[in-house]
Amino acid sequence: MEYRIGFSKDIHKLVENRKLIIAGVVIPFDKGELAHSDGDVLYHALAESILGALALGDLGKHFPDTSKDTLDMDSSLIVKSVVKMMKEKGYQVNNVDIFVSLEKPKLKDYIEEMKKNVASLLEVNLDQVSIKAGTNEGCGEVGRGEAIEATSMIMLKSYC
Repeated sequence: MEYRIGFSKDIHKLVENRKLIIAGVVIPFDKGELAHSDGDVLYHALAESILGALALGDLGKHFPDTSKDTLDMDSSLIVKSVVKMMKEKGYQVNNVDIFVSLEKPKLKDYIEEMKKNVASLLEVNLDQVSIKAGTNEGCGEVGRGEAIEATSMIMLKSYC
């Protein structure tokens, strides 16, 4: 059996008149992610960590922000596409650990739904998905409420 590890982070500005979507969950808030797609920062970090584990490049290579096809795209479709690539390479998810940095709103009431969405997209059990959230203690653009950031670390294993 072969194992591969992937890591990625994604950051988006927070702006008015956009939905705040994290792992497919719409969070009530007065700001949302500024992005070419729907801006789901968690799904972007997750997808890119899988691409990294497989040495397939980054999201921009596969889902360019210059394409009309990806404009306002549901980011779950990005994850589904990357999962398909992963399977074609003969891998499956062993486990994933994701951290979301956001000053507000607090995410504790949404974490379980986020985990269910991620587990479903990755076709794994809930105990293979870890999602945590925290603030930046007022530091940097995340701490000032100007941005949201997610990091993802994933371990893949071959089918054999």
